[in-house]
Amino acid sequence: MDALDAAAGQAGPKVHGWYADTAADTVVVAAAAGEAAAAESFAEAAGVPADAVRVEEEAAAPQPLADIVGGTPYYFEQAGGWYVCSVGIPVEGGYVTAGHCGEAGSSTWQEAPGSTRTGTVAESVFPGQDAAWVRTAPGFTPVPQVSDHSGGAVTVTGSQEAAVGASVCRSGQTTGWHCGTVQAKDRTVNYEEGAVRGLTQTSACAEGGDSGGSWLSGTQAQGVTSGGWGNCTSGGQTYFQPLNPVLSQWDLTLLTG
Repeated sequence: MDALDAAAGQAGPKVHGWYADTAADTVVVAAAAGEAAAAESFAEAAGVPADAVRVEEEAAAPQPLADIVGGTPYYFEQAGGWYVCSVGIPVEGGYVTAGHCGEAGSSTWQEAPGSTRTGTVAESVFPGQDAAWVRTAPGFTPVPQVSDHSGGAVTVTGSQEAAVGASVCRSGQTTGWHCGTVQAKDRTVNYEEGAVRGLTQTSACAEGGDSGGSWLSGTQAQGVTSGGWGNCTSGGQTYFQPLNPVLSQWDLTLLTG
C-alpha cells in the first residue's frame, strides 16, 4: 500500500484505486472494465511484486459526490481572470444563477483556479437580462435547499411571486443571509455593461460575490441576485432577476422539497 500510494501520480484514469485485503494477504488494485493490464502495469512500476496484487475491474469510475445548495460559492474564469459567484435556485439537472456569472459554454469550479469542475454554463444572457443556468457535472447533485449560513438550510417548496411590500431574504457566499422588502418590480437597471430590464428592487443588502445567489419569500423561490449599491455595513439596495420567467424561457423544472 505504501508503494502504491507513493506512486499515485502515475496511476492514470484507468486505475480506480487500491486497498489491502488483509484476509487474503494481498493488495487489490481496481481498474476500469477491460483495463486490467493498466492496473498490473501501475503495480509493476510502483515496485510491487505481481504475486502481491489482485486486480478487480469496476463498471464505472468513481466521482466526488456533493450536494449543490443555493447561496454557496462557485468559481468561473472569464476574460483571463477568476471570479466567484453564488449558486442560485436549484432546478432539475443544475441551478439558475446570474447571467454575468459565466458565459454560455464555460465551466464552473469548486475552487479557483480550476480544481474540480462542478458544471457547465448551459445558457447565459447579460445584459438585457441577467440570467443563466448551470448544468451540474456528474457527482454534483442539486437539492431543493438554500443555505441560511447559520448551519441550516431552507427547503424550497415553490416559486409563487411575492408582492411589492413583501418580505424577502437572500443567501450569498460573501455576506450570508440578509433580508428586506420588495420595493419595486420591472425595474430597468443601467449597468456599465448595459441596461438590464425586468429586475425586482429590494431593500436587502449584498456585496461582491453574492451575485447569482438565491432569493426567497418564506419557502417560495423568487430569483437570483443581479446587482445593487451599498453594502451590508451601511445598507443599500439590491436587485434580483425574477425566477419564473427564467424557468419558462429555458423549460427548467424547479426542485422542491
